[in-house]
Amino acid sequence: MAAEWSRASGRVSAWRPGPDAVARLDDIAAEHVAVLHRTLREEPTAFGLYEAACAAGERLTTAVDAWAVSRDGDEFAARFTATVGGEGGTVTDAAVRRAAAASARRLLERHPEAGKPGDNGLSGEVFCLLYRGFFAGVVSEFLRTAIAEKVKITVPLLPALDPEDHLADWIAEHVLRLLPDPCEEAEQLTESEEKTDQVASAVGDPIGSLRLVAHGLVPRAAGRALGLLSGGPNGDTDGTPYEGESAA
Repeated sequence: MAAEWSRASGRVSAWRPGPDAVARLDDIAAEHVAVLHRTLREEPTAFGLYEAACAAGERLTTAVDAWAVSRDGDEFAARFTATVGGEGGTVTDAAVRRAAAASARRLLERHPEAGKPGDNGLSGEVFCLLYRGFFAGVVSEFLRTAIAEKVKITVPLLPALDPEDHLADWIAEHVLRLLPDPCEEAEQLTESEEKTDQVASAVGDPIGSLRLVAHGLVPRAAGRALGLLSGGPNGDTDGTPYEGESAA
């Protein structure tokens, strides 16, 4: 796999602004995701990514409480990032913290329907956006680390198109399409007679039953984001990637 990482890194080094710059960046981003997924399929414990993503995802399901007790957006972002990001000192831990911070910022900047921190709890829909955005961010922020230094060397004076940001955004959007949605899962569970009592009103209650659904989806979300599970976002079995179906 070292050769594949080297090739992907070399493509970043060779990139230059030009007429087809965006298309080439998209290809480079796709290659980085593919190499990361292949690496993790060969060695699921590589980089500590799966364990870190699962641990942070579980923390996220309680970190949303910060919304109701924060006085403003800055306080919410700080509380949320501190709770989800943890205190580890590895490259992976740093990527998880950046993903948590980016998810909080994105919520505050792009989703005014969430209201203001301290007013009410998050709605189910907004909670699910935050949840899925975080797992996509773990992958994009981890790969950003691998890309950033090459970009600085290749393009020390950044053009109008920032290659680092473009690559990270493409990766996040790509991974987002792979992820399960706790809101959809909750709706499916409410239709199951034996599950109704467990998840009643889940979509409207992220602090209660929807949070439990999201917590149970953490292994699948991490596995899908990291390429360890195959199938559609809701098409693989629950459990860790070591127990589920391996991606082809």
